[in-house]
Amino acid sequence: MNILIVDDELGLRHTLTLILGAEGHDTRVASDGETALRMLAERDADVVLCDLRMPGMDGLTVLDKYRAGAGRALVIMMSAYGDDDAAVDAIKRGAYDFLQKPFRADQVLLVVRKAIEREGLRQQVVLLHEEIAALRAPNGLVGHSSAFQQAINVARKVAKHPSTVLITGESGSGKELIANLIHEAGPRASAAFVAVNCGAIPEHLLESELFGHARGAFTGAVGERSGLFEEADGGTLFLDEIGELPVPLQVKLLRALQEGEVRPVGDNTPRKVDVRVVAATSRDLESEVRAGRFRADLFYRVNVVRIQLPALRDRREDIPDLVRHFVTIFNKRLALRVTGLTPAAMRFLMDYTWPGNVRELENVIERSMVLTDGTLVDVEHLPASVHSPGAPTTSGDDEDLDLSVKRRTETLERALIERALQQTSGNRTRAARLLDLSHRALLYKIKEYGLE
Repeated sequence: MNILIVDDELGLRHTLTLILGAEGHDTRVASDGETALRMLAERDADVVLCDLRMPGMDGLTVLDKYRAGAGRALVIMMSAYGDDDAAVDAIKRGAYDFLQKPFRADQVLLVVRKAIEREGLRQQVVLLHEEIAALRAPNGLVGHSSAFQQAINVARKVAKHPSTVLITGESGSGKELIANLIHEAGPRASAAFVAVNCGAIPEHLLESELFGHARGAFTGAVGERSGLFEEADGGTLFLDEIGELPVPLQVKLLRALQEGEVRPVGDNTPRKVDVRVVAATSRDLESEVRAGRFRADLFYRVNVVRIQLPALRDRREDIPDLVRHFVTIFNKRLALRVTGLTPAAMRFLMDYTWPGNVRELENVIERSMVLTDGTLVDVEHLPASVHSPGAPTTSGDDEDLDLSVKRRTETLERALIERALQQTSGNRTRAARLLDLSHRALLYKIKEYGLE
């Protein structure tokens, strides 16, 4: 366990370091309260042994400030003054236990062992609560911010009615999750939910993809094929990035929405379909209409009920909830036992602008958990883009020197991995030992740098 010893007596700090170190604990020391708080802010502890009376900031003030900063370690107060009232006060203010000086080595170890057992039980309870919360979260829609909750509430209300819905928001903000919620909360939940990204399919194939085609309708059409509208018959069709549709296809989509029927390519017979359409876009469709790139009549047809999803940078208070959600998911998926992030790592996540929104956060958490050897994700495990955003590059007049810490670090890291693999004839287990990495972290980096 990671234990911080806070005491102004050098001899006691040394004695406790020897006692706890002999039990295999990782110990750090601080001679005063201010130093202790700074060390805990940089790297939290599992247990804190803190003297009650110290010059400057006393132990109770340290305890109060640490708890006010959301510190989660178990704090054991120490005192040589035999003050029972102080002990009771410390426990009321959040201390785990109280040690009376002088104490024997076995007394210290007993209290620390009890604290460790309690912390282990607490972590198990936290993980169980998070797993339950993850199962209860609607389609992974996590967050308590007012703007996000408003979007969910509108989705739940409109789910009961057949009105067409337009979901707007930046890429990665969770538009498909909202569409899925509308489907699952409505009367069509037992039927199919079919999703298509209108910008991901080549234009010449998109009409056939949506409406199907008859045999021989074009080169390669060796048989009849149903389109996505027919696949979603009775259910919901989610048209993601509808703003990417070419204008000629917008006309056919409008007809399908108005008349409730589709006509496959190469077939003169229309087919009736009963489809609830939910559309989404990251574009400003009003501007697209004014520019003539999106039909006004189709815009009004899909924009019956609009749900605006906020960007992650506009709902930063949801980041801790999302992090806990993704930690729970990846613990189960990757067979890990990560309990969370250090306060320093969480601060970087809270300060980052998240251009890729929730999808980017999910990727960052997965990557960081894979690279973590212990139970906590720290700053060193985060990608450089998060903890060193916008690293500058500078070129001198006489030499072209890239000063980007991110790129230079990645270049060095890749070179070291290549050299280690060469020295071990490709033995990744031995290479991981040479590189001082876990085997799992090395495999991830090999994949990241394309060294497979």
